[in-house]
Amino acid sequence: MDGKLAVVGLGSVGSMALWLAARRSGTGSGAVVGFEAWTPGHTRSAVGGDTRLFRMTYRRGPRFAPLLERANVLWPELEAETGQEILTRCGGLAIGARDGGYLGELLATTKANGTPFEFLEHDELAARYPQHGLRPDDCAVFDPRAGFLRTDRAVLAATQAARDAGAEVLEGTAIDEIREEPDAVVLRSGPRTWRFERVIVAAGGWSKDLLPPPIAAAVHPRRNYLTWFVARRPAEFAPERFPIFSRIESDRSLYGAPSTDGVTVKATLDGRSRPAEHAGRVERELTPAETAEACETVAEFLPGLVPSIVRADAFPDLFTADQAPLLGSLPGRPRTVFATGFSGVGFKMAPASAEAAVALAFGEPTVEIGDFRPRRFAGRVPA
Repeated sequence: MDGKLAVVGLGSVGSMALWLAARRSGTGSGAVVGFEAWTPGHTRSAVGGDTRLFRMTYRRGPRFAPLLERANVLWPELEAETGQEILTRCGGLAIGARDGGYLGELLATTKANGTPFEFLEHDELAARYPQHGLRPDDCAVFDPRAGFLRTDRAVLAATQAARDAGAEVLEGTAIDEIREEPDAVVLRSGPRTWRFERVIVAAGGWSKDLLPPPIAAAVHPRRNYLTWFVARRPAEFAPERFPIFSRIESDRSLYGAPSTDGVTVKATLDGRSRPAEHAGRVERELTPAETAEACETVAEFLPGLVPSIVRADAFPDLFTADQAPLLGSLPGRPRTVFATGFSGVGFKMAPASAEAAVALAFGEPTVEIGDFRPRRFAGRVPA
């Protein structure tokens, strides 16, 4: 054996899994090995784009609540262990029409989960956060525990913490094949092979190449793009004055975060991902139609920003057919745990998903992940 546990892919979830596995008592130096095709935090992964939103009020149903609550604990633990500021809690707004579907769904889930929130009527929302250009029937749900995560910093901090705890990191080592045997999992990269007791696959958009059928048929890489705009008065968009936000109207949608550089503000169209042929071949340039829609939306929703894109980029992520993660093992493959397919919304929950994957790999109890298990797509998977 080359170790107890291998983690394939050191992006948002993989870096966290390596950290959490390495700090377990009794693993020992070299017992945990991370494989990264490029380098942790490389510019082509789903981690790119500086920041991601962290929010506890979430409209995707109560099944995500255990992971969100656990992530709310683990992010500060990573900060305390590494001395890095990763999660900035500036609060969060969900903005939409008072009687629209977006706020209705979000409030139903938030109340079912018992998540703290504050409802802001139109006039109060306008008074507290005048940066937003509101429509007459707009209201908001304010999440006091929300904020933004510094993605690159988080991944690099977790990877270094794993190294400090004894994990080995093999950069520039793309895994071409994963083969499970009765007593081990064999990894192959070119002519070289390794044997581990357990493996966690967290390769993001590239996981599709490592999934067995029919699971691979139920996932597909997609291209997500991000855009930034210059603030006319940057102080108005500082974290202490401008919470993260997600805004969904009947005809437009936008989400974003405060300025982290004192100049630009990240504001991006919501739900505009599109299929990609392969995670490694994502078109980085925005189309004229994407650019026009982004600028028009910002002009209406955030009049304090210059409606001209000053920075844009695109990144791959792996989506599942039901837009829920793949988290767990498969029939006939108990030694391989998949932690992928987060469908563009996984970073906020990354350490909790990673902790669940590590627990599953070592046969320990974990938070409730019932309908996230890959077996929902499995049918009959050959051993």
